[in-house]
Amino acid sequence: MSTNKTKENKISIKNLWLLVLYAKKFEPLLDVKKIKSEKNPEKIPDLIAEILADTVERRLRRNLSSELRYSQGDLTRVRGRINHIRTESLCLLQRGKISCRFDEFTTDTTKNRFVKAALRKLILLVKENDDLNQRCRAAVAALERAGVLKDRHNIDRWSNLASVTNVRANTEDRQMLAAARLVHEWGLPTEESGSLSFRKPSKEVQLWQLFEDAVGGFYETVLAPKGWKVKMGNRTKWQYEPDTEKIKDILPGMQTDIVLISPDKKSRTIIDTKFMSIVIKRSDHKKDTLRSLHIYQMYAYLRSQEKHDDESSLTSSGLLLYPSTGKEFDESCTIQRHRIRFATVNLADDIENIRHRLCFLALSKKPQPANSKSSA
Repeated sequence: MSTNKTKENKISIKNLWLLVLYAKKFEPLLDVKKIKSEKNPEKIPDLIAEILADTVERRLRRNLSSELRYSQGDLTRVRGRINHIRTESLCLLQRGKISCRFDEFTTDTTKNRFVKAALRKLILLVKENDDLNQRCRAAVAALERAGVLKDRHNIDRWSNLASVTNVRANTEDRQMLAAARLVHEWGLPTEESGSLSFRKPSKEVQLWQLFEDAVGGFYETVLAPKGWKVKMGNRTKWQYEPDTEKIKDILPGMQTDIVLISPDKKSRTIIDTKFMSIVIKRSDHKKDTLRSLHIYQMYAYLRSQEKHDDESSLTSSGLLLYPSTGKEFDESCTIQRHRIRFATVNLADDIENIRHRLCFLALSKKPQPANSKSSA
């Protein structure tokens, strides 16, 4: 991101954590040999608590994962195999019972207890954030109501974290377990020099993709619990009438980065993230300009989805969002009833300011144009 070391700010390690956490790409953070540890890096515990509470809430809405467990008990009816020795020795039949051995599905699994223990640990770490503390407490209570009752393991005694998290699981379970593992390990990479090392990010993790996933993950974490509908990687089709037979096979579709739909469904915003400068730098004799190709792309997204029976589609808005490492940019115009906004988020700013900025861009209808100092 930094192109001029003397004039540009740099993205701090803490802010890279912000992107990685909201993008929910935990694997590079967990594939660690030795890492420098910080006791309480600014805002990171709150971020992890927010992510973990959100993933747990989503998992609970879709039912927790369960597993088969061998059990035995004295029942009033036969279930599984009868334990004849116990039944006879305790004279259970005289009391209307029979000892049985059986398999049953239970949510009281090691994985779910691992997550519950992480939430309990976070409750102690985010005491100053009342809302977040309450979400963690509510998540613990919800897990217990769902059947995760046993709490025999001390939260600091998970001897083999990898054995808990490196299991076959669906995507949502993997994200939930990875976030919980971050809490238990609590080793965070820093910019300080030392004898400990942190694995370099995979070459497959592209910064543009990380930026896109982080913005989408942020809105999914922050706005979805408030009733907003957040669609990421939403594939859309052209509204067209075929003139030839094969056109349907060769006409490409469209895929938007992020779509936000308000709780009342009256407002729809299409967000397209671009990991580059917001303007094209011209020579001294010409003014800097916005990138026309991006405007055409957003215009196509907005107009192609218009439906006369859907009022929100006729006035939906677009946000072209770019990263910056300095001053902010926020301008807009309305083209054929569709407002298109051009804005940046300063990734070199404080974490809290980045969060406020992303919320402002999603919720505010009016841009905040920068003063005469503004530049991308």
